[in-house]
Order: sequence, then C-alpha cells, then structure tokens
Amino acid sequence: MSQKHPIIAITGSSGAGTTTTTGAIKHIFRSLNAKAAFVEGDSFHRYTRPEMDKLKREALQEGKHISYFGQEANDFGALESLFSEYGNTGAGKIRRYLHTFDDAVPYNQLPGTFTPYQELEENTEVLFYEGLHGGVVTPEHNVAQHVDLLIGMVPIINLEWIQKLIRDTNERGHSHEAVMTSIVRSMDDYINHITPQFSRTHINFQRVPTVDTSNPFSAKDIPSLDESFVVIRFRGIEDVDFPYYLQMIDGSFMSRMNTLVVPGGKMALAMELVLTPLIKELLQKKRGLEESLL
Repeated sequence: MSQKHPIIAITGSSGAGTTTTTGAIKHIFRSLNAKAAFVEGDSFHRYTRPEMDKLKREALQEGKHISYFGQEANDFGALESLFSEYGNTGAGKIRRYLHTFDDAVPYNQLPGTFTPYQELEENTEVLFYEGLHGGVVTPEHNVAQHVDLLIGMVPIINLEWIQKLIRDTNERGHSHEAVMTSIVRSMDDYINHITPQFSRTHINFQRVPTVDTSNPFSAKDIPSLDESFVVIRFRGIEDVDFPYYLQMIDGSFMSRMNTLVVPGGKMALAMELVLTPLIKELLQKKRGLEESLL
C-alpha cells in the first residue's frame, strides 16, 4: 500500500458486473478531478487466444483443465510487480488484450492478441485496476497487499452464470454449449483463485435477484437491477456512516452490523455514496503528502 501512489482495484469473475462498477468509479474520478491510470486485468493473461485454445485442447486430452481464472493462464508475478512499482514510484508498463475486431483494428492486429507494452501516463494520482485478480494471493505472489482500496463485485453464482452465458453468446459469438463447458472447466480455478479474494476485500457489492434463477442455463435474459437487491459488506473500514446511507437510499436496511442492503435500482447511487468519501480520503492523503514535500 502507498499513500503517495494509491491503488484501487475492482475484482470479480467474468460476467460479474465489474465493468458497470468501473463506470461509477470513473464518474467519481471526474467529480474529484483525479487523474487516474487504468489497467485491465486481461492484459495479464499469459497467452494469446490461439495459444490458449491450443493449451485447452491439450489439457483436455490429458484429463486436465486450464482456465483464465487460474495461475497457469495468468502472470500474477507481472501484476504484483506493476502494483509494487506503481506504489513505490507512480510508474510502470502496461499492455492491452484485444478482445474484439473493433479493439484490434486500430493496432492492425488480430483479436485475442496483446498490444506492445508502453509506459503508464505520467503524473497520475491513482492506479485503477479492473479484472479477475486484484486481490489474489498464492504461495508465490501477494497482489492484495499492494491495494489500498479493494472492491469485490460478487453476484450470486447463478446470476453470474446467466450474465456470462448471455454476454459470451451475444457479444463474443460463443455457442451456448461452449460457454457451459467453460464454466465447468473453470470451476476448480474459480474456487481456488477467485472466491478467496472476496474475504480480503474492503467492500463487496453482491447482487441478489428476487426472481427465479434456479436454472441459469435456461435463462433467456438477465434479471434487471429493479428485480434485485444489492448486499454491501464492509470490512476493516472505520466510521462507516450507516445512518447517512439509510437516510439517503430509500428502501435500504441493515442485515448485519457490517452489511447494508439496498434496492438494485439504487446500486449506482449506493456505489457513489459509499466509494466517493473513501477515494476522496486516499487522494487527500496523497495530495497532502505532496504538499508537505514542497
């Protein structure tokens, strides 16, 4: 962790809604006039899409599994090194993983490949990571220790599968069967590398539908925010102003001493109310430290 060069990370599995949260965070940065460096978790995959497809086939023939959730397919060392370097110096190198043709065309590359590494923009005030492994810890690497504010996006598992199925079939062109196979193949890595992170987060936002999601593999649409509640759990954060949140968010209530529940349609409002003061505090500490050094 670093007061001079703070790091904020949103972690959540594929289809968990981290992209939606990223939009809220960017809005907060704009309101606080904060210059941020943005890092995509997919850029720390070890392999291009053709390489990964080949490894998946080889693993299947050997009765093994490899997935983007696990250590074999991701360079946790490079991610930890970036966080460590940024925390110490405010600098580092990043690249992008190009998911689609639209992403790849400006670089004259194929989708499923990486851009060349380039230096982070200079003089940023905070690094913001969005991806799968912002809070990952293994015997060899501890990414979580470098993060000043770790946020988990954790829809209940059936909702997560519905979101992944619909996104990957509609937006990425995968077949329904291929996505289901991917979910099964990824389960071991999900249990070992994804879920433990949510015990390390400072805040979790967990969306819980109020409609039947018993069979996620037959769902035709994603339950809307208005058909959900959002469970917000706080850990290790002092002086959480629960009375203020209850007053500001109509229909909210507390289910435990550290847990606020809000209507799904109020999720964006809740995120801004909860996260703005925490991000503002990080920036004030950074800016105050810089002024003291002048």
